[in-house]
Amino acid sequence: MAPRKIIIDTDPGQDDAFAILFALGSSKELEVVGITTVGGNVPLALTTKNALKVVELASRPDVPVFAGCAAPMVKKLMTAEYVHGETGLDGAELPEPTTPMQDEHAVNWLVRTIMDAAEGELTVCTLGPMTNLAVAMTMEPRIVPRLREVVLMGGGFFEGGNATPAAEFNIFVDPHAAHKVFHSGAPVTMAPIDCTYTAQMTPQWLDALRATGSRAAVEAANMADFYRQYGDHKFPTEARPIHDACVTGYLLAPNAYEQRQCYVTVDISSPETIGMTVVDWWHVTGKPKNVKVLRRIDPAPFFDLMLERISALP
Repeated sequence: MAPRKIIIDTDPGQDDAFAILFALGSSKELEVVGITTVGGNVPLALTTKNALKVVELASRPDVPVFAGCAAPMVKKLMTAEYVHGETGLDGAELPEPTTPMQDEHAVNWLVRTIMDAAEGELTVCTLGPMTNLAVAMTMEPRIVPRLREVVLMGGGFFEGGNATPAAEFNIFVDPHAAHKVFHSGAPVTMAPIDCTYTAQMTPQWLDALRATGSRAAVEAANMADFYRQYGDHKFPTEARPIHDACVTGYLLAPNAYEQRQCYVTVDISSPETIGMTVVDWWHVTGKPKNVKVLRRIDPAPFFDLMLERISALP
């Protein structure tokens, strides 16, 4: 069977780096057609540089990187250096990339690539704010029925939010973009923090990853050590969730996830709850179910597979 073709839309971020490395190490199952970047965890110039660093870390400079939207559709950009450090990839020792980014704007490339591909051929995986995809859908609505699936990390329901009491960071940064994608009619799968909080990397797992000796594995473990410093106020142990990697894990092992088709919308108006994902988990509204929601993950096969695939990189 031919590998599933995916586009990764991202704002690296250490957990984004894990998701990208996980995908690039799974080339028999996943073909990364390209990477698009967006302002999110850190500003666009840094997310683009970081994406280039990660593809070089994976010895895959052939994967093209396209810079996209620097700011959300309506709101001002909010970044998260308090989690990821000033560079977004603090903890790793990665050289300045020598691979150039592509000249074409990410939104234009998304539209062109999806329109040129066969219907149902491409999956878009969003690991940050969904600005690029929402703008592409606005620019060319005909891309929507051509997508196989949109798989995103974002949102929350039973766990509330992590950027505000109500809103998860990726959705909060650009709630209008998320609202556009959720209601586009495309098949959407959402890995909210309810799911990602059940995928917690332990110090022991990171030791095992580092012990494999591959450069990609060692640097991934190093950046994870920095990333794990945040969250003492929330998590009772030294384990920390590796949010965005849950997207790659779902593509590779969907049966490891509890999932339910639900009606989901995004609050784009309330000053208290803007960015909140309103998930009709119990189907009380009767509204059409537009999103597959991932509730939790079986961590053992997920982490075993991620260790195998990242350590297989050079």
